[in-house]
Amino acid sequence: MNTNKKILTIGALAVKVADLKKAGKTVVHCHGCFDLMHPGHIKYFQAAKAMGDVLIVTVTPDIYVDKGPGRPVFNQDLRAESIAALECVDYVAINQWVTAEETLRLVRPDIYVKGQEFERLEDKTGKIQREAEVVKEVGAQLRFTHEIVFSSTQLLKGRIGRHTGA
Repeated sequence: MNTNKKILTIGALAVKVADLKKAGKTVVHCHGCFDLMHPGHIKYFQAAKAMGDVLIVTVTPDIYVDKGPGRPVFNQDLRAESIAALECVDYVAINQWVTAEETLRLVRPDIYVKGQEFERLEDKTGKIQREAEVVKEVGAQLRFTHEIVFSSTQLLKGRIGRHTGA
């Protein structure tokens, strides 16, 4: 059972964000899988937090992680708990859908942040393009961080796999 007060349901997060925005706070939203927490994720969250007052993070649920066999390595609850442990993150929720589109409509952040690897709005799945449209629809801004980038998938396939015998 989760006792972390930073981890909310999507519905509770939407209510919290509405209250924060009424109080004049700028709400920043990050979304992703975040399977293997690494320095790139931490720097991404820190840069996103610097764009506003409150940082919310939504996590792709296990059933929709499309990173290949054996993924996610860490289940959605562990991923949410790991993110909530970061000082720069104010609230975390596990998404309920394949993409962040519906979550963006419900939560309505002021700013939606992705890493620079998505800056050209090119994604073979089309997810970032659809999310960018919803960001416009809800009147938010789409911004990008410019921090060091790592790929959890490549880390798991490469370096870590060689060192653990996996």
